[in-house]
Amino acid sequence: MRKKYKEQLPLMGHTTDHPHAVEMKLIDKILEKTSIIYEMALQDLTREVKNKETGANGMSAEQVVKAAIIKQSRGFSYGDLAFHIVDSGCYRKFMKIGFADKGFGPSALCANIKALSPETWEAINRVIIAYTNETKVERGRKVRIDCTVVPSDIHKPFDSTLLWDSVRVLTRLLKNAKDLFPDAGIIVKDHTKRAKRRMLGVMNAKGKKAREKQYKDLLFITGKTAGYVQRASSILEKLFPSVHAVRMVQELNHYIDLAQKVIDQTQRRVLQGESVPASEKVVSIFEPHTDIIIKDNRDTCYGHKICLTGGPSNLILDCEILEGNPADVTLVEQMLENQKMIYDKYPSKVSLDGGFASADNLELTKGTMKIKDVCFAKKRGLNEEDMCKSSWIYKNLRNFRAGIESGISWLKRCFGLARCTWKTFESFKSYVWASIVSANLLTLARKQVA
Repeated sequence: MRKKYKEQLPLMGHTTDHPHAVEMKLIDKILEKTSIIYEMALQDLTREVKNKETGANGMSAEQVVKAAIIKQSRGFSYGDLAFHIVDSGCYRKFMKIGFADKGFGPSALCANIKALSPETWEAINRVIIAYTNETKVERGRKVRIDCTVVPSDIHKPFDSTLLWDSVRVLTRLLKNAKDLFPDAGIIVKDHTKRAKRRMLGVMNAKGKKAREKQYKDLLFITGKTAGYVQRASSILEKLFPSVHAVRMVQELNHYIDLAQKVIDQTQRRVLQGESVPASEKVVSIFEPHTDIIIKDNRDTCYGHKICLTGGPSNLILDCEILEGNPADVTLVEQMLENQKMIYDKYPSKVSLDGGFASADNLELTKGTMKIKDVCFAKKRGLNEEDMCKSSWIYKNLRNFRAGIESGISWLKRCFGLARCTWKTFESFKSYVWASIVSANLLTLARKQVA
């Protein structure tokens, strides 16, 4: 039977007074004061459980949340996380695992941590922010807002490599289908070696004509492989109505659709010379949710744009994980409405990056929301007197805004936001929120140490 938390602390050894051990102890105390977090996690962990009073004693909700915090704070893989939880006395005590307990395997840790939804992680962060408001650590009266990009775990998307990915994945699935259903009469023809040669030929071609010749054959191979898979999907759909066949057909159709999109965008771009809009492109068949984000017309990133709100305490008060590449100027209202939802009122002072600046946003914040001082880091034709009461306040808020850059850098260097390694868009959002929650808890712990 899964439980919310350990009812009794098992026999433990003496722990060290190392600064990291002290931080983990303080994080544990914060979590004890906000124990509703475990109730939220328990709802996710038991969502598909029919009888919650029976079953094996798996990880408690408390242990799942704490394992995720350790993982994001230390950058461990699931294998390393399983080892360090058992090996470290500090982590054993934090996780409430006694000497007689064997700990948890990598697959169990992965399954339980991934079971927590992004909505739950966001709610957990709201609970922590409410706690900081009660303890007067962060009152939300002065905020700074900025955007950054969190990359997906994909290779750089060239059309040739996407076609090669499509061929090898479709061929692998075709072989799996033949092995699972040997009597279905599925035909398997492996063109992966030829496709790889053509992909390398495209990468090493010395002229446009030579590159197009390689592309045409690679497109032909990809289309032919997709045809084999389409026929196999039709056979399985008609002859095998089992659950395994239905799942196999769904997976085959999913990758067929992606392969067809890659073929279409390659034909349009390479053979027809058409400029394909970013919204119509597939940049990965493994992470198709990935967006193309162009920063300041110079850097191109592949992932998702996130918008963060921070306060003087260096806590991340709020986060919006966006689809597509909306302009910063369109995000001001949503971010400030979120602040009103969290604190029941708008902040009195707001500092934003220059990309958010517009006359409409100034009118919205000063006129409609009645915010006293609003600073856009780049004026973009706006007057300091219209934004703030004085030039001194404007410069003070502009300097204050720069502090969120260090917070973003800290999240990327120490909490994994330099690259999201979890698959699917839902897991991407969970990963981002887990990192933010871990960073906020560590920030609170260090404030108590100081």
